[in-house]
Amino acid sequence: MDPIRNPYAPGAGQRPPELAGRDEQLRAFDVVLERISRGRPERSVVLTGLRGVGKTVLLNALRSSAVRAHWGTGKLEARPDQRLRRPLSAALHVAVRELGHPQGDDVDHVLGVIKAFAQRDAAPTAKLRERWNPGIDAPAVAGRADSGDIEIDLVELLTDVGGLAADVGKGVAIFIDEMQDLGPEDVSAICAACHEISQSGLPVIVVGAGLPHLPAVLSASKSYSERLFKYQRIDRLDRAAADRALSAPAQEEDAEFTPEALEALYAATAGYPFFVQAYGKVAWDVAPQSPITADDVRVAAPEAEAELAVGFFGSRYERATPAEREYLRAMADAAQQIVEEAPEELDDTESVPTSSVAAVLDRKPQSLSPARDALLKKGLIYSGERGRIAFTVPHFGRYLRANA
Repeated sequence: MDPIRNPYAPGAGQRPPELAGRDEQLRAFDVVLERISRGRPERSVVLTGLRGVGKTVLLNALRSSAVRAHWGTGKLEARPDQRLRRPLSAALHVAVRELGHPQGDDVDHVLGVIKAFAQRDAAPTAKLRERWNPGIDAPAVAGRADSGDIEIDLVELLTDVGGLAADVGKGVAIFIDEMQDLGPEDVSAICAACHEISQSGLPVIVVGAGLPHLPAVLSASKSYSERLFKYQRIDRLDRAAADRALSAPAQEEDAEFTPEALEALYAATAGYPFFVQAYGKVAWDVAPQSPITADDVRVAAPEAEAELAVGFFGSRYERATPAEREYLRAMADAAQQIVEEAPEELDDTESVPTSSVAAVLDRKPQSLSPARDALLKKGLIYSGERGRIAFTVPHFGRYLRANA
């Protein structure tokens, strides 16, 4: 079939042609936006899930909903080696501009507060701090959001931004991807600021997305975070949604899948959105004509698996050191042992006890702490509960057993 007309998009964060299985989250967010616009109390939102389930895609879709509601929006991606001030300042600058950039002293004041907040970033000297400018022409406001205490400063910053949004009858939404990578001080500041703005009724909301252990990260920072955020776990698609993700784009191109092909694709992808797009793209390319059949899927499977092995699994495996790779392979072997002994105890993350990993390597658990901690920081594994670890990528253990 014509590869130019291939509708599938297996790219990082790329919106698929059919955003299937996320209607509930989109509707719920529209309600949140409308309630806040009417002055009703609402919580900020946190999306959690494994890699490849479409958290970034959904985060972008929620941002589009806020834009359609005429809110000001800004987005940032957290990184372990970056503090919050500068990327958040840039995001808030965009959000203020999206409000319609009303003119006046109030706007200049808020822009000046954003600038002051950004320039208070930890730098050796005030002169170096002044060199970084978020593109704001207004002078930095002294004495507001520039104390150096990120918690105090962020509360003041969002209070002023929220006040401006309220004055123009709109709202502001800040979207934070990879939220689990924020530093402890920055996480604490976001929780405190969200708590303050929710109590004051200002039209500001934070929407975060991150790995499954993100709620634990927030809870460790502030005990009230369980009541502060509305948590939504983003999981793989059910059979009907996965079929729609494949069939709807094909129909737009006057093509279709046979029922047997859809069944084979669900068996291969387990409904994970990234896998659905990857297999759908290759199946389209190898199929000689419509309808795409189960035989086409079988022909496409080796190529799709090879592409995932390089771009999805392999790129992550290559980031690990030899000692870390040894730990990952031991996790995969420990998971295989559980499958053989009690398959009902293993989920798609292949969560295993740390003691089982140590047993596979015939080492003491304490001696493996450096490798485990490094993998946690790299986002290759996570700890959902004490004494257990799991892969952040679905089917990663299967890849390791076949390739590593």
